[in-house]
Amino acid sequence: MSDQNVPDAPFGENAPQLRILTQYVKDLSFENPNAPQSLGPLPEQPQIAVQVDVSVRRLSETDFEVTLSTDISARAKEEPLFVVELEYCGLFRLTNIPPEGLEPLLLIECPRQIFPFARRIVADVTRDGGFPPLMIDPIDFVSLFQQRQAGAENGGIPN
Repeated sequence: MSDQNVPDAPFGENAPQLRILTQYVKDLSFENPNAPQSLGPLPEQPQIAVQVDVSVRRLSETDFEVTLSTDISARAKEEPLFVVELEYCGLFRLTNIPPEGLEPLLLIECPRQIFPFARRIVADVTRDGGFPPLMIDPIDFVSLFQQRQAGAENGGIPN
């Protein structure tokens, strides 16, 4: 290989950077309250409710813990099949980010980075609980962010 002159990044040493330092399960709960009766053939398609939230905790000037909270419940004929509660976190280091870009980055891009891992955990735990693996649909974190912004403008109550 030959040495190549690579032009400096447009920002030089002050280029904005987002690094994932680590990812981890902070809390995981799976409940299968009516097993083994609930594991047989179902008379109807189960009703599945998925709720997702994102929270951020500043750990230092540059480090942030982003938590993707997922609450899922499945019911058939008003009987609970399973409940999954997952808090999946990423520890992110953000440097040289303008203040106006910090919140969207933390509430949109960071959860987008860790979502596939949380999705896999939900699929694995539902499969291990005796059900078909639940593959959560992709989440529009931009819409979640916009709802949060609208809620803040209306006294904290999302539209």
